[in-house]
Amino acid sequence: MKKNISILGSTGSIGLNTFKILSKKKIFFKINILAANKNYNLICKQIIKFKPKVFIINNYATYLKVKKKFKNKNVRIINKLEGQKNYFKKSDITIAAIPGIAGLKPTIELIKKSKKILIANKESIICGWDLIKRVASKNNTTIIPIDSEHFSIMKLLEKQKTKDVKKIYLTASGGPFLDYKIAKLKKVKPQQAIKHPRWKMGKKISIDSATLMNKMLEVIEAHKLFSIDLKKIDIVIHPESLVHAIIEFKNGLYKFIYHETTMLIPLANAIFDKDVDIKDYLKPKRNSKSSIFFKSLNFLQVEEKRFPIIKLKNRVNEYISTPIIINAANEILVDQYLKEKISFDTFYKYLLKVLNDRNYRKYAIKEPKNINQIFQVDKWSRNTVYKKINYKNA
Repeated sequence: MKKNISILGSTGSIGLNTFKILSKKKIFFKINILAANKNYNLICKQIIKFKPKVFIINNYATYLKVKKKFKNKNVRIINKLEGQKNYFKKSDITIAAIPGIAGLKPTIELIKKSKKILIANKESIICGWDLIKRVASKNNTTIIPIDSEHFSIMKLLEKQKTKDVKKIYLTASGGPFLDYKIAKLKKVKPQQAIKHPRWKMGKKISIDSATLMNKMLEVIEAHKLFSIDLKKIDIVIHPESLVHAIIEFKNGLYKFIYHETTMLIPLANAIFDKDVDIKDYLKPKRNSKSSIFFKSLNFLQVEEKRFPIIKLKNRVNEYISTPIIINAANEILVDQYLKEKISFDTFYKYLLKVLNDRNYRKYAIKEPKNINQIFQVDKWSRNTVYKKINYKNA
């Protein structure tokens, strides 16, 4: 019997990698729900090729255009989840990969209609983990993280007790500016920052990788997912991006997971559980000397001057809603940097301004009970960082 698969973020890198896997095993799957933002051409191609039952399109102009094109076709095109729940057949597996806080609401809705959620949207975990856990428990839904780092931690902790963990190390490539002169970072352009040396990713996550914010968010994510004290989670620079997580145990042993720099590996393992032969999805190396086993491994300390955002580690868990505030402010800063409204070296400065704002504690101490309260805190942070930027540029 074929399994129903849904993909939130079907036109992004995680969605496209998922299709690469599913295309090799068509007889086992059928597409239930797809969701994307505004890539009209790719949305149309996915409708024709994969024949989803429902396609959710966030951008209203794109939604109208696609709806008109597929008016008499056997696919339901919708613009939002609200009021549409009756159209959703339960999925066996849902991949949640809509970037940013925008992914939180659809992820929670699809948890209610899925047996298993493979979650790549770290912002949803950072901002709404308690809500996600509650909804998942109520609906008997299994949650599996598929970021390479957190998938690796999950695997490393199998048959292990978290009380035996001394330290968890999340590896970071260092991004495109690892060897750049620090004095020149002020002048780097978005086109340079999105060119990740190891991973092929979207613009937002590429900028986060360049500033190391991606890894700061992953520290919070690991803390929430595995109930590990933040003091036990550290970041280490690993330029080769082959080791994805390291765990140091109290007994003196270290364990790590090492695999090629591709999301196909954690994705395929999460989709098929343990029944995976990765050669079905990855082309074999032409030259055996190019094997990852012939590559050297380097591990470096994080330079605070190069990556000042690392200093936020002491504050990310300051209050219950501090992670929501940091995440929201960072989303605005990435957007403003991509529009060249701020310089690359100002991310930490603006984040600190938000955390030192006179109204910060008022919002940071709030414990959101529902998704609307999460978005209230998120909205305050976005408005506040906008004010800081506009005041500077006035």
